[in-house]
Amino acid sequence: MTDNASPFEAAVNWIRAGYPEGIPATDFPPLLALLVRSLDERQVTDVVLRLARDHDLDVPLTEDNIGAAITKATDERPTTEKISQVAARLASAGWPLARAQADTATADDDEVLA
Repeated sequence: MTDNASPFEAAVNWIRAGYPEGIPATDFPPLLALLVRSLDERQVTDVVLRLARDHDLDVPLTEDNIGAAITKATDERPTTEKISQVAARLASAGWPLARAQADTATADDDEVLA
């Protein structure tokens, strides 16, 4: 990825590289959980809409249902294992924050369990 890409463009490019066949439904909530750590809600919505144009989806995406998915991903946090899997996939595509975010998620969960 280019150093001068905006965070929005960089996220879109990394996700495209990590998910060339499209994002499976099971990875969507943890992906949103990772994105909201790096981007604001407007940027996350824009990323999802941009990616949706790349692939034919069974369900049309709107800003409202993307917002609802973001809220669900932050309120009903995906498991640490799923977040780590998605973060590792994005890290393999060059997303420099994905590994650190997965490690932070694990540390946060460890604190809750302590």
